[in-house]
Amino acid sequence: MGKGGQSHGEIKDGEENMAAWLLGVNNLKIQPFTLPPLGPNDVRVRMKAVGICGSDVHFLKAMRLADFIVKEPMVLGHECAGIIEEVGSGVSTLVPGDRVALEPGISCWRCNLCIEGRYNLCPEMKFFATPPVHGSLANQVVHPADLCFKLPENVSLEEGAMCEPLSVGVHACRRANIGPETNVLIMGAGPIGLVTMLAARAFGTPRIVIVDVDDHRLSVAKNLGADETVKVSTNVQDIGEEVAQIHKAMIGGVDVSFDCVGFSKTMSTAMRATRAGGKVCLVGMGHTEMTVPLTPAAAS
Repeated sequence: MGKGGQSHGEIKDGEENMAAWLLGVNNLKIQPFTLPPLGPNDVRVRMKAVGICGSDVHFLKAMRLADFIVKEPMVLGHECAGIIEEVGSGVSTLVPGDRVALEPGISCWRCNLCIEGRYNLCPEMKFFATPPVHGSLANQVVHPADLCFKLPENVSLEEGAMCEPLSVGVHACRRANIGPETNVLIMGAGPIGLVTMLAARAFGTPRIVIVDVDDHRLSVAKNLGADETVKVSTNVQDIGEEVAQIHKAMIGGVDVSFDCVGFSKTMSTAMRATRAGGKVCLVGMGHTEMTVPLTPAAAS
């Protein structure tokens, strides 16, 4: 188990800690969630805001996401922020009452990937609400102090909980080297598509076209700053026509495409729309396996 908690153990301060337990397909119940002992470098955090991620929905509907399979009851939630209730004896950077956003992934801090700064790839990663590690959709959790980041006064707890999904967009833009000369195509105007769009704009991209099947999502994207939107279908036969629409909306070439959906069609569209020598970055986790046009992409 991760630091989030366990299903047995002593109860803290006489208060019964409750959490949202995933018990089966579409079976979510509020049940007791006992906290582990507070270590010297840990803090106890009272959750105040927890987002519902697409991964939580995948687990709720199918009890799995890619190769992560829920085999026993698990607490959901990983996008979170809260208020420090108690600190361990070795913690000097935080005090009770501090408002914090939580990094949901606990890496080993010792392997080569962690030492290189790529701790997100740590093979021993314990990530909130990723089987078999419990999540943070609870009254309280225990977590390493080093992974709790104090929020500025002008950042709300709800915004603090959104730091985790925002970090996905920031990481994607860093990986793709987004800058002032990079025209960006985003496949998918869901939450991750939108934060990737906002991150790309902050990185200086001059033009963003975003694509989705839903009019409302495209409207939200437009209001948040997309330069153009393109409505597409789920039919793979429409890819050629939709790529032409994307090129018309972009005006110039597509330098970088972010697939924030992760379907065969969205990845195929991104690969066909992106200019020769451009980049396609997979962000969304949709299909477990994809069929994509690698040979035509390599030839261009």
